Amino acid sequence: MTQPPNQPPAGGFGAPQDPQGQTPPPPTGPPQTPPPAQPGYGYPQQPQPGYGYPQQQQPGPYGAPPQQPGPYGQPPQQPGPYAQQPGPYGQQPQYGYPPQQQPGAPVPPNGGGIKGKTWVIAAAALALVVVAGGVVFAVVGGDDDTTDNKKEPSAKGKDPKASASAPVNPGDGQGDGHSGDEDLNEGRQDGEAKVLWYKTAPKVPGDGADAPGMWITDKVAVKAAYKEVLAYNVDDGKISWPAVSFPQKICAVTKTPSDAGKIVVAYKSGTSSRAKCNQVQEIDLATGAKGWAAKIPERENDDDFFDGTGSEIGLNYAGDTLMVGRQMSGLALSAKDGKRKFAVEQYGDDCFPKAYTGNSKKLLTVASCGAGGDKAHEELRQLNPQTGKALWTKKFPKDWQIANVYSVSPLVVYSTNDDDKKYNIASFKENSASVQAEVGVDGLDTKCGNSFSFLNRDLNGCAGAVTDASTLYMPTQGKAGGANEVVAISLTSGKERWRVKSPEDQSLLPVTVDNGAVVTYMEASYGGDAGRVLSIPVNGSHTPKTLLQNPAGTAAIESGFYSKDVAYADGRFFLSATNLSGSAKGQQKLMLAYGD
Repeated sequence: MTQPPNQPPAGGFGAPQDPQGQTPPPPTGPPQTPPPAQPGYGYPQQPQPGYGYPQQQQPGPYGAPPQQPGPYGQPPQQPGPYAQQPGPYGQQPQYGYPPQQQPGAPVPPNGGGIKGKTWVIAAAALALVVVAGGVVFAVVGGDDDTTDNKKEPSAKGKDPKASASAPVNPGDGQGDGHSGDEDLNEGRQDGEAKVLWYKTAPKVPGDGADAPGMWITDKVAVKAAYKEVLAYNVDDGKISWPAVSFPQKICAVTKTPSDAGKIVVAYKSGTSSRAKCNQVQEIDLATGAKGWAAKIPERENDDDFFDGTGSEIGLNYAGDTLMVGRQMSGLALSAKDGKRKFAVEQYGDDCFPKAYTGNSKKLLTVASCGAGGDKAHEELRQLNPQTGKALWTKKFPKDWQIANVYSVSPLVVYSTNDDDKKYNIASFKENSASVQAEVGVDGLDTKCGNSFSFLNRDLNGCAGAVTDASTLYMPTQGKAGGANEVVAISLTSGKERWRVKSPEDQSLLPVTVDNGAVVTYMEASYGGDAGRVLSIPVNGSHTPKTLLQNPAGTAAIESGFYSKDVAYADGRFFLSATNLSGSAKGQQKLMLAYGD
């Protein structure tokens, strides 16, 4: 196991980001002039000189000790541009780390354990299954579905049925997904892209529903929404194959398809608040055909009392392995038939796996170790996707949490230190625990879109952070809805290579790297300005080139995707919703596609 750094961490780079998951509400009237920005989580009360790109590179958790006294046992620092102001949401607990003691949590009896697992771990796990309203879930059973502790997942599961016809509001079986008669291309100006098609969402219950995932191939655009997986022709939006319907809400999906062009969708075991996210179904993106199905067991052993699937699970492909993330363990299934391959369980000094990600060759996992103790920390591991054996382990310094993996190959990891209101972005050497470089660019927007779940065990990527073999491309923070910049950062040195400012007073969001350029979405503004798809060459002058100028006639629809996923493929640009509100009036937006 990799040893911790010789020096304590001295902080990361930049200010902390807004807590995720706070989807902005739709405007209730005409756009108004925004009020002055209020101080955010850890942000300065007044602008300070030097805010933005740092004057000197600051050391992160792996760098050399700073020249000035650090935060560990040293005199307190004077407030600077990143003064530690209390944020509006307070410190958010990380999975595996106990928050303040919850009423009713077990108290360790003289340090005793439960079959090798410490009482403090038990207390942390119990505290972490307390949700809004003080109700404890996933601790004492009572599920709509009978608890199944078997190691082998059921090969049957519940068999979701494909609907017989295409939906109007996807899900009601009446038409083409958009019942309006208006021509969205009417009045389109020269140089503007076409609206290829537009789809509205199914009706959802009062507590809302997820609309996770968006998978684009050369022929079909596939989208999950509430209890269905829907498929549309990329050119005209016609139904490509009948919707696959599920008996309960969809609660997790594989973000990327398998090498064979399959996805896996998880849905709830029932309708009660204690229903588990434990039913999984494979679907072929090309045809909509259902493959294998399975029920995920809650735990590996009877004494793993605090483990379970809970209200959501992590689903990640790693080659021909599907990694299913539970609350304190992971179950690896064959991506070909859904049969059990191995389990990822507690190891070492009370280290519990909590999150996963992967690609066609790699499987990565994050574990929480020694929760509640003086040596509490997190570890990043690369596992053999065939056996689960650890290839290497990286121990992160105390108080640093591994929040996201921006890229698996090359490996780029985003970590946070909530106590010091710091973050760090580090690139790793290939197939190694060795840190290659720490990013020394300040003012980056690291919020990873606007979706968040307290018990989310998904490390997959970050909206706006894209890489090629040697460079990380990220947006900077700008004023809300206003101009910002795209910065290219060397993964070998951590230094800035170049930056490009938005040509308009609208935010830029890198989408992908394609054909030697960073494809970037210039987001539509609430003031009525349509979005644009730009191409920024990675070499040469870096002058942005417009690939698609979205039409002004649909700017209001485009800007109304408050919680969104975006994709660009084969000259087409796709927008889709990721959450559906149960309180929204009328039809909600689901997908919008532009092209030449």
